[in-house]
Amino acid sequence: MTIDILMPPLRPLPFERKITDLEAQLEALDAERDPTPETKDAIRNMRVDLTRMKREIYDNLSPWDIVQVARHEARPQTLDYIELLFDEFVELHGDKAFRDDRAILTGLAKLDDIKLMFVGQQKGRNLEERQKHNFGMAHPEGYRKALSKIEMAAKFGLPVVCLIDTAGAYPGIGAEERGQAYQIAVNLRDMSQVGTPIVCVIIGEGGSGGALGIGIGDHIAILQFAYYSVISPEGCAGILWKHQKFADRAAQSLRFTARDLQQFGIVDEIIQEPLGGAHRDHRQMATRLKGSLSAALRKLIGIPREQLLQQRYDKFRRFGQFEELATTEADRDTAHA
Repeated sequence: MTIDILMPPLRPLPFERKITDLEAQLEALDAERDPTPETKDAIRNMRVDLTRMKREIYDNLSPWDIVQVARHEARPQTLDYIELLFDEFVELHGDKAFRDDRAILTGLAKLDDIKLMFVGQQKGRNLEERQKHNFGMAHPEGYRKALSKIEMAAKFGLPVVCLIDTAGAYPGIGAEERGQAYQIAVNLRDMSQVGTPIVCVIIGEGGSGGALGIGIGDHIAILQFAYYSVISPEGCAGILWKHQKFADRAAQSLRFTARDLQQFGIVDEIIQEPLGGAHRDHRQMATRLKGSLSAALRKLIGIPREQLLQQRYDKFRRFGQFEELATTEADRDTAHA
């Protein structure tokens, strides 16, 4: 199950070209065998400039830029985190009904001294892996597998960690025939009532019901350059503007970035990524994610079951609240006076 966790970026994103150009120059200078004092000064100055450039660019990404970072081929995926986070991992297969859906990986894991049940969506990088994992888009049996393992965790008193990274649930005919929407609805219902702590983290794409199917938890976190949305920007653009070329406009309107979600109270925590994005440093990103998971789990473990379920219920009932100010005729008269 191990894959290359030190995989370098495969391609520069459009807004990263200045960064990659400067990195290439720096690499050329570093390769000199006997650098002069002037070359050493140039290298130091270039490293300072590179750090400043990365910070300026990544602090001002547009929502559409963030989508590109979330989809980066070299961004760490679930299998990378399994390798980097856990001291032990034993995969559990199958949904006891149809087949083992490889878009969702489940298993018993150990995070330092915390034994837990792990659930995560895996996309794959090359064509072979993506076909094997169906691009991270699960069928009903994948969500059924996830729910059965979460219920097993509750039976044995284990907390649950869910890593979310999918463009959405698989929309094919077979998936619909086997009850895709129904199974996601069952997951939403039953996860809300599972009497064990659940921590969910969006590590890349959090697309629609495909993400929600394993997204009901007591603590919901998101990586800095991930997104969580009811629909993809391309899907939204196709519906509202009848063409995918308006995807950047849709991304701006959907308000699905980590900052937006924290402002709306949808997520509890934003996990900061390494400078330049998680795809530039898998190990540092895993270290930060591990710290977040450990803190969240230790906070939740030990909360009485009834209190845990009530807090989870209250958490999701607060989503979408707003205040509507009704303007009366008297108010209008006062305003015109």
